[in-house]
Amino acid sequence: MLTPLIPKADLLEIFSSIQGEGVLVGTRQIFLRFPDCHLNCRYCDTDFLKTENCQVESVPGSGDMAPLENPVDFVKVKQLLESWNSELPSSHHSISITGGEPLLHKNILLTWLPELRKILPIYLETNGMLPDELEPLIQYIDWVSMDIKLHSQTGSRTEWDIHRQFLEIANQTDCYVKLVVGDNTPDLELQLAADLVSTISKYIPIVLQPVTVEGQVRVSTKRLLQMQALIADTNPNVRVIPQTHRFMGVL
Repeated sequence: MLTPLIPKADLLEIFSSIQGEGVLVGTRQIFLRFPDCHLNCRYCDTDFLKTENCQVESVPGSGDMAPLENPVDFVKVKQLLESWNSELPSSHHSISITGGEPLLHKNILLTWLPELRKILPIYLETNGMLPDELEPLIQYIDWVSMDIKLHSQTGSRTEWDIHRQFLEIANQTDCYVKLVVGDNTPDLELQLAADLVSTISKYIPIVLQPVTVEGQVRVSTKRLLQMQALIADTNPNVRVIPQTHRFMGVL
């Protein structure tokens, strides 16, 4: 039974679409996009500033959005997701908790996730930089999509120790590591990332995601294959997966 103590939350979007990245690419999810991020990566293609209204899909998969005033009441969100799941039984793989950086809203997620997980499994998309925030939530999460932020692409120092702490917690459930790469990504960065992952588990998938600009992959196939071979020498579960939703023109 729901409790009135479950807090409201600022959201950016609620919609149903196809997961375009990572090991679950091609699955259909319900996306809850949270605002705010404490990083400023050069390649970021998401506007994560808080807005007056959350944009909610009027019909799941339609792309037609209607405003809902922020902060959004949890009861409304739960009822909406339950109705979508009822209208489209077995269509959705999971609920994607995304952002911005959703772990900045840890206190809200502590109350939201146990209830949302009664509807569908929970998939978290995160920059992998907030291990203390992840730890109390991991029991409610079924999949973690974790970035390792490479200096060559973000322009900021890679926090290897923090990423290691984060992955140790994420590995308590199904998880994978995503590396956004460009032609200028050096072999040393790739090797450090592969070594970090392998020290925790060689079975954790690593996804190489080439930088995509205006629907065009900006890394040559030759270079991507070189990267794949380098990482596979340490971690055999490595895949090259671009942002497919950019090619498809979906949310």
